[in-house]
Amino acid sequence: MPVAQTGVEVVAGLVSILSLSAVLSAFCSADNVLLRRPLQNASLCAQLIRPSGYACSEHTVQTKDGHLIALQHVFSASAKLKQGSGPPVLLQHGLFMGGDAWFLNSNEESLGFILADCGFDVWVGNVRGTHWSHGHVSLSVKDKEYWDWSWEELALYDLTEMINYVYSATNSKIYYVGHSQGTIMALAAFTQPNTLKMVEAAALLAPISYLEHITAQFVLRMVRMHLDQMILAMGIHQLNFRSDFGVRIIDSICDGHLDCNDLLSSITGNNCCFNNSRVDFYLQYEPHPSSSKNLNHLFQMIRKGTFARYDYGIWKNMRIYGSIKPPAFDLSHIPDSLPVWMAYGGHDDLADVMDVQHTLRELQCKPELLYLENYGHVDFLLSVKAKEDVYEPMIGFFGSRGRSSSF
Repeated sequence: MPVAQTGVEVVAGLVSILSLSAVLSAFCSADNVLLRRPLQNASLCAQLIRPSGYACSEHTVQTKDGHLIALQHVFSASAKLKQGSGPPVLLQHGLFMGGDAWFLNSNEESLGFILADCGFDVWVGNVRGTHWSHGHVSLSVKDKEYWDWSWEELALYDLTEMINYVYSATNSKIYYVGHSQGTIMALAAFTQPNTLKMVEAAALLAPISYLEHITAQFVLRMVRMHLDQMILAMGIHQLNFRSDFGVRIIDSICDGHLDCNDLLSSITGNNCCFNNSRVDFYLQYEPHPSSSKNLNHLFQMIRKGTFARYDYGIWKNMRIYGSIKPPAFDLSHIPDSLPVWMAYGGHDDLADVMDVQHTLRELQCKPELLYLENYGHVDFLLSVKAKEDVYEPMIGFFGSRGRSSSF
């Protein structure tokens, strides 16, 4: 599905930005600006996990390019479930999210808590740039170079180091669970044999490797406007919707102008079982920052219909890759010996069914599949019915690999 751009659309995009700036100015001087409560300077363990009654420790992992990323180690405080007694599982969040995403519903509904209560040794990943992983050995978040990355680096650097850390700490192959961008990272990383040998099995929620048939209208409009390229051209390298500027944009759109639940649907698809009453709580933690380059890479995938490394343009591609086009991630390099489980939805406007089928055709392995017709993109993470619909079958899949749990 090629996404073309006309001169009219470019002008319209610029006009939209200018119009939004005018609205923003009006709201900045008004008293009714709704500012979301910012994250406090506390760790994820201290702020969200321990208060829910679970033991939690913080770990820092350094990537080969100097980023300092956070891992949380979570396990049940129950005397019946000793620390590290079960198989290790690594949870990897999606775009504009952090490790908190696995703990935002009740203890009985959140996957992180459910896995801990089942006796799993739970590890929670946080990619570079998120609130929990804001650090580098030499760079500041104000430096352009700090944000010079896309999901390619998240896969080959961040995820690789997290898997290696958990594998070394537990002396055991890991179970992997990824959602959305966490599945892009996994599928790219699993093409690397040195990473794959540390993985016991993988569960991919709302899996993405191709985005050619995406139907999210809000996203498609941004793609057609080439908003990603505009942002980079303006010298904006960090995308932070929790900054004063970003928060006021979101609030100016939502407050009195648009139902934010409808906005969510226009981005992710209709979510059947999303708990609207908890939106204010979710917004205390989400969204997390990402890089403009990351958004640009994702939009390249939509425009080109490829699952490939970052496209720098012909001349820089030649210098970096030795070819005019960036190399593709070859999913056939993931061996059929890797047990894979995938859950996808009929109302998911980001992980479209046709794109999931494209991924399946390229894999050597034959994943076990769970298709839920009424599920949207966010349902796999925040549905109030996800335990019964998604997590129980997933835990059953892990149990069938020969490692038992108490579930």
